[in-house]
Amino acid sequence: MWLLGKPVADEILGQIRTLVQHTTGGGRRPPRLAVVFVGDNPASAVYIRQKERAARTVGIETDVLRLDATVRMGDLLAAIDRLNGDPTVDAILVQMPLPAGLDADAVLERVGAHKDADGLHPLNLGRLMAGAPGPRPCTPAGVMALLAHYGQETAGRRAVVIGRSRLVGWPAAIMLTQAQATVTIAHSRTRELSRLLSEAEIVVAAAGHPGLVTAEYVRPGAVVVDVGITRTADGLRGDVDPAVAERAAALSPVPGGVGPLTVAMLLRNTWEAYSGAL
Repeated sequence: MWLLGKPVADEILGQIRTLVQHTTGGGRRPPRLAVVFVGDNPASAVYIRQKERAARTVGIETDVLRLDATVRMGDLLAAIDRLNGDPTVDAILVQMPLPAGLDADAVLERVGAHKDADGLHPLNLGRLMAGAPGPRPCTPAGVMALLAHYGQETAGRRAVVIGRSRLVGWPAAIMLTQAQATVTIAHSRTRELSRLLSEAEIVVAAAGHPGLVTAEYVRPGAVVVDVGITRTADGLRGDVDPAVAERAAALSPVPGGVGPLTVAMLLRNTWEAYSGAL
């Protein structure tokens, strides 16, 4: 079975569209997402256009603040402060990666927790850990939505998450644990990764290492979610070798798997920030 992200994302976007139409039909302004884009990274530019298109389909306004790659840290933080203080801006996304020399952690912490479209502010990550309400990191939330949509049970199953970034790996492990899975986090220092994979009933690969997970090490009947996306001369490649599809019960493709859901979850966070401020 292929775990395709678009049908799931379309369902979520449809729900958001209905909520926005119902709210703005009463005369309220539409939700507004501000995107901060520093530099001219071509891949980031593509991602921003995708987000703008998806936002338009659900009635969310987007503004892109473009800053030169040479912007000083103080000026970048001041720009975020202005967006934090703008009552017409409901959510803020700082497009990553930032150019060299800029402190990404300080930038993410500067975004107001109540306007955190990415769900990566330390306060919101703490809320995730505590199981409290708040915006969730978009890609891990997309992984969970994908599993739920296709009826993939998590409770009681052994899961391996490859990667420990705060963007994907750590929050994915927390969400799976909260969904009653027994979770192991693997990373660059993990020994006997092949043994862990051979025992895993669910695998979430988020290492950014093309072809890391091969069919010979995957447990027959496992559910495999490929989050890694690397641009190569042959196009986009995931962390999972496509041959895994012959051994796994279900596999998300790259592209076409989690990607559309990351955008959908971003817009869901935007809607929730907007509706919470009404």
